[in-house]
Amino acid sequence: MSDNDRSDSGIRDCLVVGGGAAGLSAALTLGRARRATLVVDAGRQSNLVAAGIGGLLGHDGRTPAGYYAAARTELAAYPSVEVVADEVTGGRREDDGTFTVTLGGGGVGRARSVVLAPGMEYRHPAVPGLRERWGGPVFHCPFCHGWELRERPMGVLARGAVGVHGALNLRAWTGRVTLLTNGAGVTAEQRRQLAGGGVGLDERPIAALDGPGTALRAVVFAGGGELAIGALLVKATLYQRSPLARELGATLIEPDEMLSVQAIRVDAMGRTGVPGLYAAGDAATSVPPSLAAAVASGHLAGAAASVQLAVAGRR
Repeated sequence: MSDNDRSDSGIRDCLVVGGGAAGLSAALTLGRARRATLVVDAGRQSNLVAAGIGGLLGHDGRTPAGYYAAARTELAAYPSVEVVADEVTGGRREDDGTFTVTLGGGGVGRARSVVLAPGMEYRHPAVPGLRERWGGPVFHCPFCHGWELRERPMGVLARGAVGVHGALNLRAWTGRVTLLTNGAGVTAEQRRQLAGGGVGLDERPIAALDGPGTALRAVVFAGGGELAIGALLVKATLYQRSPLARELGATLIEPDEMLSVQAIRVDAMGRTGVPGLYAAGDAATSVPPSLAAAVASGHLAGAAASVQLAVAGRR
């Protein structure tokens, strides 16, 4: 059987939902295992707004668009892998254990296994001026963007313990950090922690972010006054982009104070507990999301899917 004829009756070995880092990594692993794989990508990778990738070995500083283009070029070497530009709008697990998904373009995909890697919807505080600066001076992960923004006066827009931890951690990149709680209070112990770490505190409600173009100059407060900063770390909460995970039987972990991700519950190999269903990347993260972690989780999910297909008798 040739590499480009390893499926029958229109059923692929695996269908990968999402062509971001996790999905493409899973597809590469499956392609190298000669598994008939279809990648369905809606093209909404959340990091496309970023100027560059930070912290991914071998690609540090590369633009996200350039990274994805290079990854697709690599995948083209594997004839058993096909990538289509479309959106999965629904799905179900059939009585025989296979999966059927519907596509926005009107098509249908069928597969013996599915890797969910659709990325996530980032929801951040509704502060005027934040959205247009997202991915630049306003960021979510200091390990991804802190180096490029180092030594600027920085703010952290968050509440509770996660805000305190984020502000103390940010001291690795700058000596001028202020925790902005946007009207929320802090405990006496949290004040002690901040003071001990040399972190400022401002509890005033925020009216807007200000600066020329997409640059950040200051936080403007609702009652008047402002705080000069050049970068802002924001706690965003990540939600599933569609009900697909639940439709296929996966279990979701709802966001909590520290892990702000509505994650698909998986084990170390990306298995959801539903036979044949795997998940990877931001959609299934139990750690702060990053491109490096997404690549690793995609590889593991793809490998797990291939092994299970072999165990089930698919050579």
